[in-house]
Amino acid sequence: MSSTTTEDFIQRKKVLRKEIRSRVKKLTQEQISTQSKSVWNHLFTLPEYQNASSVGLFCSMPKGEIETDVACTQVLKDGKILYVPRVGLDFEKCDMDLVKVVPKEKEEEEQLFHHDWPRNKWGIPEPPTDVEHETAGPGDIDLLVVPGLAFDVYGGRLGQGKGYYDRFIAKINPRTDDDKKTLLVAVGLKPQFLDGDNDGVVPMAKYDFFMDKVVLHDGVVTVSKK
Repeated sequence: MSSTTTEDFIQRKKVLRKEIRSRVKKLTQEQISTQSKSVWNHLFTLPEYQNASSVGLFCSMPKGEIETDVACTQVLKDGKILYVPRVGLDFEKCDMDLVKVVPKEKEEEEQLFHHDWPRNKWGIPEPPTDVEHETAGPGDIDLLVVPGLAFDVYGGRLGQGKGYYDRFIAKINPRTDDDKKTLLVAVGLKPQFLDGDNDGVVPMAKYDFFMDKVVLHDGVVTVSKK
């Protein structure tokens, strides 16, 4: 890209982020909770989820994002290995790992997940940095659930702008054909989806990763190939 093209590309992403954040803010927390439950119902019925031995799943922000607390517990109840993100202490690096969750030793299934983890600067619970955890590498995660600000019919994804997930996906999904690929499944709220017609599409650069599936409250989007 030329400098002018790059500046235009960055500006398009900036404008889209502002638009999507404005849309999401119009949702009540009750609407977010209702859509979240429907999203997980659709995702958990996917054959790819049911056949997965390991799942990567993010812990959600306190508000303005699809809720994942119940989903994290369900993955453990389903007997799957669960990996969750840990940014750690150096936020300036914009780098993260996904670490393996050791379920709590509780008889009650709803207590399997660690809802009492310390929260980072965004209010997101994370595995403690003073405890050693097994980190995921290439081939360790069968299905990765990916958050974002916007998604489109082609599997395009717009993140928050720091590049955490693009860097992580690049580590676990090398761009070669002979490696086992982690399935990338985006989940989001209805206002975050761009239909390609009235809403346009997500601006994508060569270093951005397309999602294999997009799951919304009203079903699984069949991703079109450009």
